[in-house]
Amino acid sequence: MDAFLDQFPNIEHADFRIFAAAVSASSNGVVITDNLQPDQPIIYCNDAFQKITGYTKDEIIGRNCRFLQGRDRTQEGRETLRQAIIKGEHSKVELRNYKKNGQMIWNELMISPVRDKEGNITHFIGIQNDITARKDAESALADEKANLEERVSERTLDLQESEAYLASIIETIRESLVVLDDNLKVLGVNEHFCKFFQVSNRDIIDKDLLSFGNGQWDIPELKNLLINVLPHNNPFEDFELEIEFPNIGRKLLVLNARQIVLKGKYQSRILLAIEDITERREVEQRKEDFISIASHEMKTPLTSIKGNIQLLERMAQKKNDTDYFNGFATATKSIGRLERLINDLLDVSKIQSGKVEFHYTSFNFDELVEDAVKGVQVTTKTHQLNIASKCHTFVNADFGRLEQVLINLLSNAVKYSPAANEVMIYVGKTGEYIKVSITDKGIGINADDQKKIFERFYRAEHTTEKFPGVGVGLYVSNQIVKEHKGTLWVESDEGKGSVFNFTIPINKPL
Repeated sequence: MDAFLDQFPNIEHADFRIFAAAVSASSNGVVITDNLQPDQPIIYCNDAFQKITGYTKDEIIGRNCRFLQGRDRTQEGRETLRQAIIKGEHSKVELRNYKKNGQMIWNELMISPVRDKEGNITHFIGIQNDITARKDAESALADEKANLEERVSERTLDLQESEAYLASIIETIRESLVVLDDNLKVLGVNEHFCKFFQVSNRDIIDKDLLSFGNGQWDIPELKNLLINVLPHNNPFEDFELEIEFPNIGRKLLVLNARQIVLKGKYQSRILLAIEDITERREVEQRKEDFISIASHEMKTPLTSIKGNIQLLERMAQKKNDTDYFNGFATATKSIGRLERLINDLLDVSKIQSGKVEFHYTSFNFDELVEDAVKGVQVTTKTHQLNIASKCHTFVNADFGRLEQVLINLLSNAVKYSPAANEVMIYVGKTGEYIKVSITDKGIGINADDQKKIFERFYRAEHTTEKFPGVGVGLYVSNQIVKEHKGTLWVESDEGKGSVFNFTIPINKPL
């Protein structure tokens, strides 16, 4: 309730506090947006809103509500909503929203403006109600009326074809598949299982999986996961297991399991998929080791080169040798870029091994932004970096790590907008968070790449040739923001520029 009341500090009435308590406890999703800030960010959401959308408060605060529609932005209700906001009117619409896991839900949204004493709209309050069940029921009823007779007549044939189709797929999948009953007895395996584990069908069929072989599958954690699949319809994914097998040696496996449902049949059966990732993990580890060793080995000679270049640069400056001085200055900039790349690679290695150190202090966030902007501004003559707003707030965070994030995002904004001459930086306070938005007018990012750009070593195909890099800066930045319990995201349209946003809590949660 306190977080709700903080949005309206001038109101002290007891009735309002009762209303605020009701909002906080409501089963309907409630959000408040700030109409006085750019892009009307969300500054408050109740627990029900988080539950309905699947996002946490950390991931919601600071965003515009449109992120819930994903790429589905041609809905008629969105235009109705936009016009209501422009006119400052109440509105009620139905929208297709998308939860964090990608699931589409129908949302009945009602918005109301909040005005101050002068009649200016300062906030909008949105009430969200998940009407997916109602929509599904309406759709299902319509489908039933239209298709009941046809479905009844085709049901038997369809089931037979589905079973045959499923069986053919199972035998061609290059993963080991096991079908279990509710007692974890093996009812069937595919050919790949027999080849990989070097067993025959008769060795495994009708056997208890946990007691099979020398009992290597009898692992309490695995047993607990499997016995909860059927009664609670609780599938599991990406469960890693390292086992020593008598015929094939030690293997690192990834297990996925879920209830089998085929046209209403086999609901008491479990499909267990087993993937061998032993070799892949070894390759990944060798790559990580190489990156770590190579980065360390490059750092020492680079430091020596940097020192000597700086010495030669000073000598050329004393002798007023312009040609040499300019050449050394260019070399110094190139060394700086290489040094940042090496530091990023070392950070990647530390992140993977969990050895990144963070040092939290209290500092003025605006000073951090100014320092980062000055650091990047001196490296570019083509772009003007403009700070459009400030937050005037002290935060408890790691100054150096957040400066690293800002420098990376600002450098990218310059790098990927070669035809532009300006980068805008917006800083504001949204509730208990600081929000930073960095806007460029560059090449933009398509929808597919937006889902992957924060992955380690990922680079979009259309940028690889024109823009050098190895794809670690955004990965490292994302991990730093996550450590601060914040969220980093991008909004972009290809060819129209990008806006990189991140939020961090003003006081780091314990």
